[in-house]
Amino acid sequence: MKKSILLSIFVLFAVFAFSQPEMIVDFQKNDDVFPLVEEAKSVSFLIDPSEDKGILRAIHDLQSDVEKVTGITPEMIHTADVPDMLVIGSIENNRWIKRLWEDGKLNGADLAGKREKYIITTVRDPFPGVREALIIAGSDKRGTIYGLYELSEQIGVSPWYYWADVPVERRENIYIKRGTYTDGEPAVRYRGIFLNDEAPALSGWAHHTFGGFNHQFYEKVFELILRLKGNFLWPAMWGNAFYDDDPENGALADEMGIVIGTSHHEPLGRAHDEWRRYGSGAWNYQANAPVLRDFWKGGMERMKDFETIVTVGMRGDGDEPMSEESNIALLEEIIGDQRKIISDVTGEKAEQTPQVWALYKEVQDYYDKGMRVPDDITLLLCDDNWGNVRKLPHPDAPERAGGYGMYYHFDYVGGPRNYKWINVTQVQRLWEQMNLTYSHGVDRIWVVNVGDLKPMEYPISFFLDMAWDPTRFNASNLLQHTEEWCAQQFGEKYAEEAARLINLYTKYNRRVTPELLNDTIYSLENYNEFERVVTGYRDLVIDAMRLYYLMPDAYKDAFDQLVLFPINACSNLYEMYFAVAKNKHYARRQDIRANYWGDKVAACFERDSVLTHHYNNVIANGKWAHMMDQVRIGYTYWQQPEKSVMPEVVYVEEADLPASKVFIEKEGYISIEAQNFARSQGTDRIQWEVIPGLGKTKSGVTTFPQNVYPEAGDAVYLEYDLETESSGELQLHILVSPTLNFNQNKGLRYAVSFNGGEETIVNINREYDVKQMEHWQANSINETVTRHTITQPGKQMLRFRVLDPAIVLQKIIINFGGLKESYLGPPESEFSYER
Repeated sequence: MKKSILLSIFVLFAVFAFSQPEMIVDFQKNDDVFPLVEEAKSVSFLIDPSEDKGILRAIHDLQSDVEKVTGITPEMIHTADVPDMLVIGSIENNRWIKRLWEDGKLNGADLAGKREKYIITTVRDPFPGVREALIIAGSDKRGTIYGLYELSEQIGVSPWYYWADVPVERRENIYIKRGTYTDGEPAVRYRGIFLNDEAPALSGWAHHTFGGFNHQFYEKVFELILRLKGNFLWPAMWGNAFYDDDPENGALADEMGIVIGTSHHEPLGRAHDEWRRYGSGAWNYQANAPVLRDFWKGGMERMKDFETIVTVGMRGDGDEPMSEESNIALLEEIIGDQRKIISDVTGEKAEQTPQVWALYKEVQDYYDKGMRVPDDITLLLCDDNWGNVRKLPHPDAPERAGGYGMYYHFDYVGGPRNYKWINVTQVQRLWEQMNLTYSHGVDRIWVVNVGDLKPMEYPISFFLDMAWDPTRFNASNLLQHTEEWCAQQFGEKYAEEAARLINLYTKYNRRVTPELLNDTIYSLENYNEFERVVTGYRDLVIDAMRLYYLMPDAYKDAFDQLVLFPINACSNLYEMYFAVAKNKHYARRQDIRANYWGDKVAACFERDSVLTHHYNNVIANGKWAHMMDQVRIGYTYWQQPEKSVMPEVVYVEEADLPASKVFIEKEGYISIEAQNFARSQGTDRIQWEVIPGLGKTKSGVTTFPQNVYPEAGDAVYLEYDLETESSGELQLHILVSPTLNFNQNKGLRYAVSFNGGEETIVNINREYDVKQMEHWQANSINETVTRHTITQPGKQMLRFRVLDPAIVLQKIIINFGGLKESYLGPPESEFSYER
C-alpha cells in the first residue's frame, strides 16, 4: 500500500477517533484490584541491581511518589520472598522479567523488538511462594521508565509537580485494576524540547537556584521530559555549552535516557559558545577549515559514547546565514567532511550514527535549489519561527532512511519582533500544524523551541502528548485535553473553568503577541474595538481571580503560575496601551482627560513591576526568582530593550484648558453626569459643592450650607453646554437623590430652562405618596421628566436653578427620541471643549 493511502487512512481516523489513556489506578477497593498500598502498608519493589541506572533512578522516583501520596515508603528488595510485590524492569536486562517471560507468565512478544513500549499487568503466582505481582516491564530502558512514570502520574503525581508546584493529593490506599495496560509505541521517534533564548529569565533562575546550567539543573529538566514521555533535548545555548559547562551533563543525560542534540547551527555537539571560548580564526570554512575540523572532532570525541543525534551542516557565526559567496557545493563539502569525522571518531560507518540537517531559514533555500545529503541523515524541516510550517515532503515522495523531522517554535528571537515573555501558543493552531506535519510522514524528530521552559507548561505537555500519539486528537476534542490537563494540576472541580481561561488567554495572546502590542494595534475609534478587547481581558482576570479564591490553598501557587499570572499580567499590558491611546486622543484636543489617562499609563507600568515581583519573589516562597525577568515593554525594533521603558504620555497644562465642556448629542440623546457642569452660580451665602462617589453613577452636586434657603432674586444655578443635531420637542430627565419633603411637606423645588427662555418649575416631592416613596427608596433615585422645545439644532445651554436646599442632582438626560430603557441610564455622552 502506498504511503499516501496510509496517510489518508490516518487523517480519516484522526477525524473520528479519540482515545485517551486508560485509568488503571483506583483508590477504592473492589474485588478485582491489586493492592499497591493498603492499610498503611506498601508492597515491596523487586528490582535487579544490575538493571540500567536510568531505570533504577526512575524506580526510586516511583518510590518517592508513593510516599508523597500515601506517606508510606515502599521497600526495595532483591529476592522474591514476599507474598505480594511490584516487579520492575526491562526485558533487555532484568533477570526477573526474563524469568517471567521464559516461564510463560509474561507475554514477551508484546515487548520484544518494540521501541519504548511498556506494559503494566498483574500476574498470579509469578514465582514460588509469591501470591501475586504487579509487573512494569519495558521493551527497553525508556519503555520501562515510561511505565514507571505512567504509574506515578496515575496515582496523582503530576509531571509538573516540581516545575509548576502542583500539589500531590494524599490517599490512604492505592489499588491497581487487574489486567494488562499499555499505550503502545510512540508515533514519533525523537520527541523533545529546545531551551533557547534563555537569558535573562531561565539563566537568572538557573544560576540563582543551581549555580548555572549544570547537572543539578539538567537533572530536573531530564526528569520532566521523561515524565512527559519525551526523550530528546537541545540544551540551552545562549552563552552556554552543555558539555563544557559541566562535564557531568552529558553522562547524566545518557544515564537517564535523554538523547542530546545541538541546535541547528551547532555542528557535531559543539555549542556555539565554545567557539567563542576556544576557537581561533574565522568561523569560515573556506578560510579556516583545518581549525574547524579539529574543533568539531573534539566535540564528536566527547560525545561518541552517548546516545545522541549529531547535527551536521553549518551556518554563519552567531546563528546567521553564511556569506553570499558560500554555495551549495561548499556546504555539501562541509557535510562530507563532518561525516568523515564521525566515522573516524566512532570507528563505524557514518550512517551508523544518527544525524540531522536542519533546513532552517536560508538553509531551506539550498535544499530547494537542489542540495542533497546522504539518505540516512534526517531532514529537519522547520516552521517560520511563528508556528507556520514552511515545507513538508510530498506524500508520494520516496521514503528516506533518515526520515523527516520538524523544528517548531513557542518562542522566538528575531523579526519582526521577539516573542519570548509569556505563552502565546494557541493549542488549536499547534494541533492543526502538527497534524498537517504528521499527515505528511514527518515522524522522526519533533523538537520545539520552548524558550525559558516556563511559562510554556501547557503547550509543552500538549506537544509531547501529541508526539506520542497524534491520532488521539481531532478538532473537536482539543479543549477536552486542556480540561484533563487542568484536572491533573488543579483537581476535577476546577478543571473546566481553568481550561476555559487557558483557552481564552492564549487566543487573546495570539491575536498579537505582547511584545508587538502597542497603542495603535487596535482601533480606538472604530467598532469600540480597543475597549472591547481590554474589557474582554479584564473580564478574564475577574474570572481567574474568582477561581483562585475558590481553590484550596495548596493549589494556588500552581494556578497562579499556570493561569492567573499570565492573564493578570497581559490584561495589565492591554490596559496600559489602551491608556496610552486615550492619553494621545485627548492630548491632541488639549483635553484635561489626557492627564487621567497619562496617570493610568504610569500606574499600569508600575503594576507590571509589582506583578513581576510577585511571580519572582512571592509565588512558592520565591522559588522562581528571575523567571519573569524578561523585558516586554519598550521595544523600538525587533530586539528587546535592556530594560522596560514606560510609553511616552502627554500632560495638558490646566492654564491652557478651554472654558467649558460641550456635550454632544448622539443616537438621539445626551447624558450628563451632574458634576460636569460648564458654569456654576452661587451667592455670598450659598455655594455649590460636588460630593464625590455619592449616588448611582459618579457623584452628587448640591448647595451648602444645607440650612440656607435661596431668597427671592437669588440666582443659584448650574449651567450645561450642549451641541444638538436635533431640534423640536424633547424630554428632560432630572435624576436627584430621593430626599424627602422634610420641610413641613412643602416639597423641594427646582427650575429648568433652555437658552435663557422661560423656566419650568418642578416640585420633586410635595405630596407624600407611600407607593411613590417606596419606588424612590427601592431605586435610590427620584426622577422627574419635563417637556421643552428648542427651535434649531446647534449650540444650546441648559440651566438648572434650585429654589430650595438639599436637592442633590446626580444626572441629566436630554431625550430627543433615542433614549432606551435602562436602570442606570446611558453612560455619559462624549463632549468637546469650547473656549
